[in-house]
Amino acid sequence: MSFDEEWSQVRSETAAMRLNSVPAEGGGGGGGASDYKVTSADLKAIGNEAQELFHWFERDAFHAGAQTGTAAKSLDGDGFLTGSAMWTMWDTWRDQAEALLSACAHIHNHLEDTVISHTNHEEVLVTNFSMSEIGKHFT
Repeated sequence: MSFDEEWSQVRSETAAMRLNSVPAEGGGGGGGASDYKVTSADLKAIGNEAQELFHWFERDAFHAGAQTGTAAKSLDGDGFLTGSAMWTMWDTWRDQAEALLSACAHIHNHLEDTVISHTNHEEVLVTNFSMSEIGKHFT
C-alpha cells in the first residue's frame, strides 16, 4: 500500500472522531457537552514544565562535549576510526539536543502568549458587553 493510499485510509477512518468524544456525524448535527477543557492555569503549567525542561536540558545536555572532543581527537591521532565515529555521534547528539531545546522554548513561549492573549480577549469581551448595556442606564 502506498503512503497516499494509507494516509487516505487513516483519514477516512478518523473523519468521524472528535476530541470531545461526540461523533462528527449522525449525532443531531454535532454539539453536545464537551469533556475536553483546558484552562489558562493548565496552559501556564505546561509552559512552565517546558521551560523547566529547557533549563535542565540546556545545563546538562552538552557537558560531555569537551571530553568527547578530546577523546575523539586522541583516537583520531592514534589512527582509530572510532574517533571520527565519536565526532559523528557528537554532531548528531548536539543537533538533536538543540532541536529539543528549540521545541521547549517554542512551547513555553507559545503557551505563555496564549494565556496572555486569552486574558486580553476576555477583558475586551467584558468591556464590550459592559458597553452594550450602558445605554439602558440613560433611558
